[in-house]
Amino acid sequence: MVVETKVYQKNQTTIPTVYCKKYNVEPEDIVEWQENEDGKLYVTFRKKVTISEMIGAGKKSKNTNAVKLEEELYNND
Repeated sequence: MVVETKVYQKNQTTIPTVYCKKYNVEPEDIVEWQENEDGKLYVTFRKKVTISEMIGAGKKSKNTNAVKLEEELYNND
């Protein structure tokens, strides 16, 4: 399927509705443009990750005991 869009001033264009629905594209999402060696252009979409979403992303649900970890590390002969 070929869908055409017009490029406006400042190289702006509109993402066709069919693709917005298919790929759940919403405001603030990121559009990534990638060209391969043969000159083919690939367009992908990804969600924008905010700082608040990143905070705590690496947290573990299990508490750790640093003293116990150190003892296990050095007492394993």
